[in-house]
Amino acid sequence: MRVVMPSSCPAPHSHYRRRRAPPLRSSQVIMRPAALAVPLVNSHELRIRFIVPEDVPVIQSLCKEWFPIEYPDSWFRDIATHRYYSVAAVKGDEILGILVAEIKDPSSLSKEDREILSTTFLKDKIGYILSLGVAEKYRRMGIASFLLDNLTRSVHSDRSAKALYLHVLSTNFQAISFYEKRGFRPHLFLPYYYAIKGKRKDGFTYVLYINGGHPPWTLFDYATSFCSFVIQYGSSLLSPWNVIKKVKTGWLGLQPRLQQITRGTTASKNFICVGDLVISFLLKKLKY
Repeated sequence: MRVVMPSSCPAPHSHYRRRRAPPLRSSQVIMRPAALAVPLVNSHELRIRFIVPEDVPVIQSLCKEWFPIEYPDSWFRDIATHRYYSVAAVKGDEILGILVAEIKDPSSLSKEDREILSTTFLKDKIGYILSLGVAEKYRRMGIASFLLDNLTRSVHSDRSAKALYLHVLSTNFQAISFYEKRGFRPHLFLPYYYAIKGKRKDGFTYVLYINGGHPPWTLFDYATSFCSFVIQYGSSLLSPWNVIKKVKTGWLGLQPRLQQITRGTTASKNFICVGDLVISFLLKKLKY
């Protein structure tokens, strides 16, 4: 993923040297702080930078305050590396909020997440938000939106990225409302997904589709598509000639999806071959 930060941001991680990285001067700025509506926090002072190893103790303390889930120490070390898109919203030297995300291959997704994207996107990418939090005294000031919008624009700029998704506790209504207002939609209910203080809690998967990404087609989608076809071309369906022409067009469009669903088996190839013969025969009879 191409990550472009505001011009006041340091370069990422600086190979783990124990000092702050120099400012990054970029002509490709995703979001300028001055253009954001961040009440109570001077937008000229608010900036985003990459998380560095020196931030780990502070972030550990903040995460204990923010989240009911306990992250292992290794996770905090990992988010200060190039493995993750890990950024902090800061005012001076104070960390106001963080966002941690990861870019994945759809084929590497866990079992419960494999149905987020259609199998036609197996060679593309998908973004996963691991964590987004803001210090309590700075909440409702637009900082979470500042962080999320920066990530969304970065991911969207990569045309091979087809979706951005996250998991959220089913009782975290504030977070659910926040993501829904920004275009995320519920994809899957996850019973007993979280383990919090020895108890199992339910969760949801929320997804934002971008760059033409979409979930696998269901029978309902095919039925809806067929009904739309009938409504659009209903007047011309009175003619058998037009019926066969439209069926041929629809059949040609359906073949790739049939091959995808049946994974190119011999039976599916035979079925497609028979369908081609039937349509050719009907067109010949109608002198098409």
